[in-house]
Amino acid sequence: MSANKRLRVAVIFGGRSGEHEVSLASAASVIGALDPEKYEAVLIGISKEGRWRVGTGAQKMLPEVLQSGERVVLPPDPCSAALVRLVPSEERPTITVDVVFPVLHGTFGEDGTVQGLLELAGLPYVGAGVLASSVGMDKHVQKRLFVEAGLPIVPFVPVRRSDWENDRAKVMRRIQGKLRFPVFVKPATLGSSVGMTRVKSARELPAALDLAAQYARKILVERAVTAREIEVSVLGNDTPRASVPGEILPHREFYDYTAKYLEQGTRLVIPARLSQKQVATFQNFALRAFQAIDGEGMARCDFFLEKKTAKIFVNELNTIPGFTSISMYPKMWEASGLAYPKLIDRLIELAFERHREKARTKYSIDLPAGSKGALET
Repeated sequence: MSANKRLRVAVIFGGRSGEHEVSLASAASVIGALDPEKYEAVLIGISKEGRWRVGTGAQKMLPEVLQSGERVVLPPDPCSAALVRLVPSEERPTITVDVVFPVLHGTFGEDGTVQGLLELAGLPYVGAGVLASSVGMDKHVQKRLFVEAGLPIVPFVPVRRSDWENDRAKVMRRIQGKLRFPVFVKPATLGSSVGMTRVKSARELPAALDLAAQYARKILVERAVTAREIEVSVLGNDTPRASVPGEILPHREFYDYTAKYLEQGTRLVIPARLSQKQVATFQNFALRAFQAIDGEGMARCDFFLEKKTAKIFVNELNTIPGFTSISMYPKMWEASGLAYPKLIDRLIELAFERHREKARTKYSIDLPAGSKGALET
């Protein structure tokens, strides 16, 4: 590759998820932060129906790309490693890219599905791989791995949607036998607090479970803690780094979807007001959580710092955190000395670094010359 050639970065946004609109806001910030002297952005929008569209030079706004961009597909063919136009152009039937930056939140994007497609297509991409993406989205499996890693978590009860639909009374008894109210009820495989409810009594529990069941086949019911909400950003592959911690001060009862995206008033304090010992503990737990799910590239680790006891609980790890210029992930790195454009650079470097490392792995067996073996028929 010529030293003067700009890298073609495919930014994928939108998607078939309840977090579709959040993805557009994150992607717009990423695209705006790409240095035009280093990168050429290729805008790829996935509609809520799952159609892939690529933007042309005249389409600058992400909603335009989703509505009227050219239809494309990405074949799972590493020999092609290019987007294919569904209405081929005689001059350019395919669109080549050097690296992919998925800015997809939630199902069909952050959960390992798109990452698996990118692996099959042989393209370098930013962020976690298939395994970490899948586990990062499934908060139930994630918590089980945290327990295995010796990390402290809030007591919880997992509920399958089918169990809730088949025997509501049994599920209610199981939850009330293990947890005291108040509790939080949320989909196990979604983020941005979509479908989440704070439940203060057994009377409120069925409606909360019904709501969460609309968004996922697994539901988590967790003991509510009166706590400060602390977050730490993680960056890296085999040797990750942790940022300074930040704190969220929501203006609502808890940090729900409305508080995050629809209303103003929530305050972000970076760095969080913590002792040096607490900072070290949060950073240590964040790195251990990242490595417990085999994380790569980036993640944001969310914690509870219980006000009464000062106990620290790992809440969850997000493998594609919010990425607007005012989101916690980039802001914590900015407070740690890594500005937003440099953060984008580093994430792209890490994508190529992992791609080179994976290329060293052998995926076939070299049989001795002339050998027939038992495989021949």
